[in-house]
Parts: sequence; structure tokens; C-alpha cells
Amino acid sequence: MKPHLDYDIAIIGGGIIGLSIAISLQQSGKTVIIIDQDYEQINASRKNAGAFAFADIVPLATPHILKSAPKWFFDPEGPLYIHPAYLLSIFPWMVRFWRASWNDVFARSLEAQAYLMALSREALERQVKDLNAEFLLYRKGQLRLYQQKRNFDKSSILWDACSRHNIQHILFNSAEQINEIQPGLNPKYRYAGFTPDWINVSDPKIWVQYIKGIFIDRGGKWLEKSAEMIAPNENDVLIKVQESMVNATFCVIAAGAWSKKLASSMGDKIPLDTERGYNITLQNTGFDLKTHLTFAEHGFVVSMINQAIRVGGAVEFAGLTRPPNFNRADTLLKKAENFIPGLLNGNGYNKWMGFRPSIPDSLPVIDYSSLSKRVLYAFGHGHLGLTQAAGTAELVRDLIIGQKPAINMSAFSAKRF
Repeated sequence: MKPHLDYDIAIIGGGIIGLSIAISLQQSGKTVIIIDQDYEQINASRKNAGAFAFADIVPLATPHILKSAPKWFFDPEGPLYIHPAYLLSIFPWMVRFWRASWNDVFARSLEAQAYLMALSREALERQVKDLNAEFLLYRKGQLRLYQQKRNFDKSSILWDACSRHNIQHILFNSAEQINEIQPGLNPKYRYAGFTPDWINVSDPKIWVQYIKGIFIDRGGKWLEKSAEMIAPNENDVLIKVQESMVNATFCVIAAGAWSKKLASSMGDKIPLDTERGYNITLQNTGFDLKTHLTFAEHGFVVSMINQAIRVGGAVEFAGLTRPPNFNRADTLLKKAENFIPGLLNGNGYNKWMGFRPSIPDSLPVIDYSSLSKRVLYAFGHGHLGLTQAAGTAELVRDLIIGQKPAINMSAFSAKRF
């Protein structure tokens, strides 16, 4: 079988990471092909909460997380649930998660995350300008809400980090202050942090479709097939794609939760698992949502998606093949109705579950493969794929064209494990 498609760059994965990389490389004059099965219904890039969460610089594995997490792990309605049948499979990942919560690793991960976030925020503005995409954004800030003062006090780890890294925020300690930003919430919520520079996309599905359209208009090729094998040579890479072959000078693996097997074929054992995230989108609720809401104690968010409201969150570890448990979406909705009275006064909703590619230290892998510098990785962003896509794209572009990246890349190494 002879290669019949020749490009400078082949990207495996057409989610927001792969598309952003493709656009960035096209700006550098490269010809690009994206190889993706395009499973829209489970593609986290298209149905997420739509947040560019640049203020979320604290990794999930904090030094105190294991005091709270065990009671969540086995609660089917909790914010971080492990399906009992998946416990043995996830155990090695959890051991690394525990190690990532140690003070030394946590401190390094937080600093690396903050630098990647700062770059990504600047890169998003460059991307928005290049794509003429400002009309797809909401710039309305975020309220991170707490009922219990003790939980609000614990959140100082986030607000202190925001202060160190120049992320604007305002702290509230009364329902009246919160009501000035977002009227209509349960008055039990007395504590909050407001991040005014927070950005949302009006609809992540439309955002991805818009970028894809520009990628195609600029000469990009989309191959709706699955990549079965990657074979790097001295001067190029061959990718077996079902009945055909693709030849490229470089190959980028950006297949999200499905990247682990491809990286393994390149000699890299990456502790990548999947966070199964759930959401429910409500039509015509009548609730006037003024800003993105994060209910930190319960692990879910509320955001505006065009004229609808989306309630999302509820991390579940259960692998890629187990059927969705939409009871978790129902639980989110019940909690949201308790905290936002009148939210359910609508006339329709739909539920969704998607896969977030998750690595124990909350940092993505952005690096060359061990086998060849012609194969690069860009995956493992967890729930921050949309947020970090533009920054990741610029870093991958720099690695490919031989330019020094804007930030230190050691924290994102494939070999750090």
C-alpha cells in the first residue's frame, strides 16, 4: 500500500486542541491534514461548559484533596466518583494522583499550570483576532460560590495563587455582595470569589465548527477515519488510515482520551485516563444568568450556551466503554434547582456525557515522542482543553518549526512519569 496523501503535518484528533494546532501551523505556511473519526456525541470539545477557565490554575491534586476525596470516590452522586468495576484499572492512576498531591510536586505543577494559562490567555486573544471570532465570546466573568465559611477559607490556596500570578479577583463575604453580580441565588451562598476577566464561548459546538470551517477554507484537509498505525522514519512519518496511508513530515497526536494507545506504540507509557463529564442543557428557563457560576463545594458549573443554560460537572472514572450513567446529570440538575430557585421553569432539556483526557498532575503532555522527534504529543488537558488550546497550539508550532517555546516545557514532558 503506497501513501497517497502528502502533507507537512498530520494531526490525529480533530477536537479543539487538534484544530487550534492546525490553524497555528497553517499561519506558519504548513499544509495540514486532520485525521479524526469525529464522534460528535462524545466529543468533549463540542458539548462542554464553554469556559476559558484561565483562573483555574490550581491542580486537582491539592495537598488536602485526599482528606475529602475518599468519601466522594464511592458516592454515585458525589463530585468525584469511581465506578467499583473500574477500581483496579484506575488504581495506578490514583497512586500517581496521590503523589501529585505532595507539596513538592503540587507546587511545581501549580507554577507550570499558571504559566501555561497566562500563555493560553494571550494566545486566545491572538487566535480570536486572526479568526475574527469576537462575536462568539461572552466576557461576563465568573462567580465561584461557597455556602460554608470553612470551605471558603480553604479556597485561599486558589486566591493566593491568583494574587501571585496577577489574576484579578474580588472576594465577597455576604449574600448582598453576591446578589449585585448575580441576583436570584439561594441566600445561603454568602461567600464567593469573582474573576471579572473570565471568558466563555457562546457555544463550544459552534466554536469548533467555526474553526473547522476556517481550517478547510485555508486549504486544510479533514479525513474522517481512524489512525491505525504510526511509523516514523528519518525524514517523514507514515500513518496507516484504514485502507489508505498518509505521509507527513510531522505527526501530532492530539486524540484526547484516545491518545494513550497511540503514545504507547511510540514507546511512551503515559498515565492517561478519562474523566467522564456530564451535563444537562435547559431551554427557555427564564432565569437571567449574568455570569458563569461555579459551585465549588459540589463540583459543578452553570453557564450560558446561546439562549440556553448548561449545568455540568460530576467527574466519574469508569473508562471509555461503560454506558453513561445519566442519573449523575439528574443529580446535577436537582442540586442546581436548590441553589438557583426557578431554574427549572423551562420547557425542554437534553443530557450529555463526554470524555475528558486526564493526567494525575493536571498538566497535559506537550512533547516529542520517545521514538522520534517527528511525532509530537498534545493531550491530557482534562477539563481545560478549550482553555489551553490556543496556548498548546503555539507551543506545538514552535517545537515543529524549531523556535524556542514561550515557556519552560519540562513540566509537560512525556518522560516526567
